[in-house]
Amino acid sequence: MVRDLASSHGIHVVVVDRDADVVAPFEDLQTVTPRVADLVAPNGLEDAIADCDLVVGAVPGPMGFDTVRRVIEAGKDIVDISFFEQDAFELDDLAKERGVTVVVDAGVAPGASNLLLGHAESTFERLDRFACYVGGLPAERHWPWQYSAPFSPIDVLAEYTRPARLRESGRDVVRPALSGVERLEFPGLGTLEAFETDGLRSILLTSKCPNLVEKTIRYPGHRDQMELLRAAGFFSEEPIELRDGLRVRPLDVAAALLFPQWQLGDSQQELTVMKVEVEGIHDGRGVRRTWNLLDRTAADGTSSMARTTGYTCTAVTRLVADGLWKRPGVAPPEYLGSESDCFDRVFADLQARGVVFERLDEDLVESV
Repeated sequence: MVRDLASSHGIHVVVVDRDADVVAPFEDLQTVTPRVADLVAPNGLEDAIADCDLVVGAVPGPMGFDTVRRVIEAGKDIVDISFFEQDAFELDDLAKERGVTVVVDAGVAPGASNLLLGHAESTFERLDRFACYVGGLPAERHWPWQYSAPFSPIDVLAEYTRPARLRESGRDVVRPALSGVERLEFPGLGTLEAFETDGLRSILLTSKCPNLVEKTIRYPGHRDQMELLRAAGFFSEEPIELRDGLRVRPLDVAAALLFPQWQLGDSQQELTVMKVEVEGIHDGRGVRRTWNLLDRTAADGTSSMARTTGYTCTAVTRLVADGLWKRPGVAPPEYLGSESDCFDRVFADLQARGVVFERLDEDLVESV
């Protein structure tokens, strides 16, 4: 994201991290200023962004909500991809009061998936169903996990533990994460597995579509492993007592063991697979519209999840920087997707960077 934004005309990027080694690789770029700061320290965030016009939030999920709040209080516009658990609309009044533009969940899913839904809802006469299937996977399967975490591993574990909210026949329902397992066939990849996770987020508040679901894609077998660990208590946040009075959270132990094994190796290739389906009435007839994405690690070594998530975020950031989206308040990506100029601009930016969504329309025969 730093390098992509730094290559944009008229943009100078300040990249901030508490670890000097993280920002050091950007010292050779003329349009980038590396800055070392602890964002959770008193005034650390405020001092770090004082000379900036627009902030991109890319912190771990547990830090996200408070980070966005502090940026708003500082009077800065922000595009965020921290995917925090709290309801972003709780910050809407504050953002409007400060006259600040806030776009949240500006990644691939949530993010590009929301943009597609917003576009569909604004162009279909009636939308009856929305389903998003998405996952980041290693290109080669390796025992035992058949998985590598291409983004924050703590957020991956949250996908496996946070109850999944969805909508069926107009009724909002909640089920345990990892429910609703189904097998899907993808050309070039074979059979993959999908299960319900809590990825709809703002869509449940903004969409009137009666059927909404998001499912995470993995290689077959991974889901069963995660359900076993969860059922055994390894993902619990409640401390347990060991010998000599030592108390630990099982989740911390599981994370310490799993994260090194899920680390994406320097030479390891990975991919992002995504299928978004909508069904409804378009131009007076029943239509199923499908957008398919299969993206792989780029020739320069940039991971697919970095490309699909990062380039969506930078495309939205340029929308805000250029004033194409400047509405004060909190906006999830589906708001932007409902505006044709914003939708077209984001997906043109993605295509220019090799992240291509293929669209397929099929006629549906409505039952009488």
